[in-house]
Amino acid sequence: MTVSETTSPVKKLKPRLTSAFKQLWSLHWWMALCYLLLFVVGAIMADLPREYIVRKHAYIFHKSLGALTLGLLTLRIFILQRVWWRKYTHRLPKFTSKWIRRFLLHALIYLFMLAVPISGFFLSNSFQSNNVSFFWIVKLPDIFPENKEILGLARNMHFWLSYTFLGFIVLHAIDQLKYLRSLWRRMSGAFKK
Repeated sequence: MTVSETTSPVKKLKPRLTSAFKQLWSLHWWMALCYLLLFVVGAIMADLPREYIVRKHAYIFHKSLGALTLGLLTLRIFILQRVWWRKYTHRLPKFTSKWIRRFLLHALIYLFMLAVPISGFFLSNSFQSNNVSFFWIVKLPDIFPENKEILGLARNMHFWLSYTFLGFIVLHAIDQLKYLRSLWRRMSGAFKK
């Protein structure tokens, strides 16, 4: 028997590609892209004249992305629970002021990730029942009844929640500025090769 047969090989520990943390991280960037598109399309479509045919399709696309983000958010919350369970069952976090500040910022961002699309459904359903479709394929059921009397409230609610959410996204980006700079350096270095 040789030495190589008697000793067990040392395995390098690699993080699993399907780990909950990597899934959460991937969903983070997919949702960031969806919200970027939602803000850009939302700002453009609101200023388009009603007679432009593109306006109708922009609204369908915008509403579809809103519905998609609700689905992705649901998945993200389930994965987040798995990550937190693994992370905090062995050791509780240190409740420092930095941890509490970041926790509150993320909790508010999650709240707005839910509130903004729901307020969009409120606006759409208040305007006309059964007018939200998912990428021109299937009509989504109404969440709220049609009520044109509260259309102004619904429009203002969606507008202000959206831009408040955008403000919290900017705060999140500022909080993660060090990470964003390192990511930018890695990406720009990859393009130079």
